[in-house]
Amino acid sequence: MAAHAGVSLKTVSRVVNEEAGVKASTRKAVLASIGTLGFRRNAAAAALRHGQTSTVGLVVKDISEPFQSSIARAVERVASGRGAHLFAASSTDDPGRERQLTFSLSSRQVDGLIIIPSSTDHAYLAPEISSGLAVVFLDCPAQGLNADTVLSDNRAGARMGVEHLIRHGHRKITYIGESPSFYTGAERFEGYKEALDRHGIPVDPDLVALGNPDSPQIRSHLLKMQSLASPPSAMFTGNSVSTLATLRALATTSLKVAHVAFDDFELFDLLTPGITVIAQDPAGLGTAAAELLFQRIAGDTGSPRTIQLHTRLIERGSGEVTPAELRSTGP
Repeated sequence: MAAHAGVSLKTVSRVVNEEAGVKASTRKAVLASIGTLGFRRNAAAAALRHGQTSTVGLVVKDISEPFQSSIARAVERVASGRGAHLFAASSTDDPGRERQLTFSLSSRQVDGLIIIPSSTDHAYLAPEISSGLAVVFLDCPAQGLNADTVLSDNRAGARMGVEHLIRHGHRKITYIGESPSFYTGAERFEGYKEALDRHGIPVDPDLVALGNPDSPQIRSHLLKMQSLASPPSAMFTGNSVSTLATLRALATTSLKVAHVAFDDFELFDLLTPGITVIAQDPAGLGTAAAELLFQRIAGDTGSPRTIQLHTRLIERGSGEVTPAELRSTGP
């Protein structure tokens, strides 16, 4: 390249890296040689000279799940805009695999990691962070480690959904969701209880089903609700998995309820009535996490931050049915 343009290697480097101090005529000659010889700048080598690789890692629970794939696309957009490449992998909600993946990506010298955690102990990452690895946790905070975190406001979202049902006249509202041993499960269940408490409605343990959201278990819960002397007139489901299992089980019972779900799903608007939801912003979560990660990579050494994004209520019909309207539809 240098010989073809009739200049030194240092001059070629200055032109390629867009540095000052090169005559316009010389720059033109070097660029002409680049076009002729088909030169491509080695971005990875250039980054390594500055102690970085221009790569970041993303560990999710399941990349095929729509919510998490939307997050991945948003992270990739931000990374691409920064001239970086993204390595993404699924932990399959296995703490051991999550740890294996984070170490594997770290050994490949990624500049930073975004993790949707499965593990209940992230102290294993402390040495990596001390060595300069930027890490941001997404959807759930780290356990045993003080780190940057990007979350949805799960508690406020659940509270908003339950209060929406209360405003439409419902007092007996069943809750179906994941175990409160999970961060999101605990926060959303707290939001449910707070909404009831604000309106002077006691929490009835018989109306609560927490745990594995499989259809047989949920169907058993719904049949129990159906047999009560005063069945619930409304239902709040705590995540999309619970909602889908509940919709399948509900179709096998005669229970009629208004329904608000936490998390949107691409088919919820096609049902009759459409499912009213508390929607998160997966693209916003991914974007916020990626932007925070690149701030850290660029040298921001401030205290760990927690960014919390609002959720929004989308009314589609299922959550706007009143108790009187349910009674008028008959058995």
